[in-house]
Amino acid sequence: MANQRDNQNNTAQTPNRAGLAGQWSGVLARGIDLALDFAVRRWINPDSAQRQDKAAPQTTRVLVDRVSSATPDSGSQDWADVNYGAYYATSSTVHAAVKVLAEAVARPELRVWHREAPDADLERASENHPMQLLLDRPNPMWTAGEFWRAVESWLALTGSAFVQIELGDGLLPTEMWPLRSDEVRVLLNEDHRAVTGYVHESVDGSTAILRNEMLWFRRFNPIQPYAGLSSIAPSRAAVDMSTEAMRFNRSFFVNAATPSDLVVKMSNNPTARQIEGFLDRWKERFSKTENAHLPVVVTDGLDVKHIGINQRDMEFIAALSWSVEEVSRAFGVPKVFLSEFEDATLANVRTMEQFLWRNTIIPELRLFEDVINSRLAPHFSEFPGQLEARFDLTQIEAIQESQSARADRVANLLASGVISVSEARQELGLAA
Repeated sequence: MANQRDNQNNTAQTPNRAGLAGQWSGVLARGIDLALDFAVRRWINPDSAQRQDKAAPQTTRVLVDRVSSATPDSGSQDWADVNYGAYYATSSTVHAAVKVLAEAVARPELRVWHREAPDADLERASENHPMQLLLDRPNPMWTAGEFWRAVESWLALTGSAFVQIELGDGLLPTEMWPLRSDEVRVLLNEDHRAVTGYVHESVDGSTAILRNEMLWFRRFNPIQPYAGLSSIAPSRAAVDMSTEAMRFNRSFFVNAATPSDLVVKMSNNPTARQIEGFLDRWKERFSKTENAHLPVVVTDGLDVKHIGINQRDMEFIAALSWSVEEVSRAFGVPKVFLSEFEDATLANVRTMEQFLWRNTIIPELRLFEDVINSRLAPHFSEFPGQLEARFDLTQIEAIQESQSARADRVANLLASGVISVSEARQELGLAA
């Protein structure tokens, strides 16, 4: 069964065929697409076939023709075998960085614009435009803010975020559902040059998803172009070290703050049973905090020596700070937003907030816009005008000009005669 390529840039057009025979061929081809699509879905998961069956679209659809299609190969790299999502629950630094990004991305509203002609200016689309309604309420369970928080969280943690598009009557998208990145498998063609589809592997079974029914946001991965790269990957060693240091410290205090790395020297030659008995009594004696600071009786011939180093020698606090710095670099989130306030002032916090938006958040929003405009907007091609989605950044204080800076700029323009007094007052929001 040959793979077919979709043409989402021409969703309102059908292939040009001559005469009545060509028209019947187009109808037959679309019917075959539908039958094959249903068969593939049923073969992968018979129970989900009824749920996934949809009317055939007006364009050629890319079919996931076999589950054994090629998948991205991570080679011998261990970055691909890590459960990065678990770091969100086990590392406070990663949790804070992801939360900062997710909350920032969810702030601006995503607005739909349209252009009536190629050389015309963009104009705001109606609030009731189907694409705008979908972006405002992606599905009955999620608000737009919750949707983008989930997408950004998965993207930051795993390097990929997948959103399934549900098509309704007229083949217009009616719902968008974020999927767990670790449950989605990307299928490639035989020469690994194009994505042919996806398979969603969940507790309910495996479901085939066509290429035009999925939005895939991903971070560039130079090792494997068809797999995203988590921001945790380059900082994982520091994050793991911090986590292990915290566990060590917790174990130290749970065990009555008594060092466990000891050498016990006995003058006689004890039996294995005597050694085990001594270790059991020692463990019972120091394994609980309520036993802390009780005296220890050492008999003649027994010598106890500490061979480890303490937390100060290990530079425990410095190791935790280093982990924060590594996560800050990898995620593009200044340390001040990860609760590192040692050198924070009102002035540099504002500067760091501008840095965060201009160097991390806005590029991320542009990535989202590109995917939305190239993969979702073509589904609405039957509506007049060229559609384009843009995030509205006018209400983001961090990237807006401060009142004092604006006053200085207007004063300079007024002094140079570029603007009049009335124009200057109007620029500052004052009555003319």
